[in-house]
Amino acid sequence: MIENFLKAKLFMPDDYKKSIFDIDFQSLKNFGISALLIDVDNTLIPYDESVPSEKLIDLFDQIKKIGFSIMIISNNHRPRIQAFSTLLGCPFVAQAKKPLKIGFNKAIKLLGIQDFNKVCVIGDQMMTDVFGAKRIGLKVILVDAIKRNNEKWFTRMNRRIEKRMLTRIKNDAPEYFSRLKLAEKR
Repeated sequence: MIENFLKAKLFMPDDYKKSIFDIDFQSLKNFGISALLIDVDNTLIPYDESVPSEKLIDLFDQIKKIGFSIMIISNNHRPRIQAFSTLLGCPFVAQAKKPLKIGFNKAIKLLGIQDFNKVCVIGDQMMTDVFGAKRIGLKVILVDAIKRNNEKWFTRMNRRIEKRMLTRIKNDAPEYFSRLKLAEKR
């Protein structure tokens, strides 16, 4: 119902990948992206975990070597996000209130970025990550949720709206839907 009042283009990511490990970060850098705002829960780790894997730590080390500034941005509480971010050696914005603009703007300001065209958001939710990023003109890569069976009630509600938005995008922009392989989004 609510999705009928929202512009579909605000839910259309610039790219879609199965996981953060499938993203070609060197290509992003070559494209002019210099800063990444990355969600935590179900983007980097499931809700029921709190420590990054060695594989994830290695990926973040590689991303930093490429030259990206990284900011962790999450709607979750500060203690969880601070502990996780510390292990990755990244600054963070907790309780970001995504999709509101405030958390995204705070993260960009903390990174000292002036040009929004140099920022890319990576997250698993269309209702928070994609919608919030698009509202302020940021690029965004949508990834699949790592583990859905333990999502909070409000995330499950967002997933229902997400499913209807995907159907709307498929109907309104079939070439885009096909090119990004959004039919594979789970």
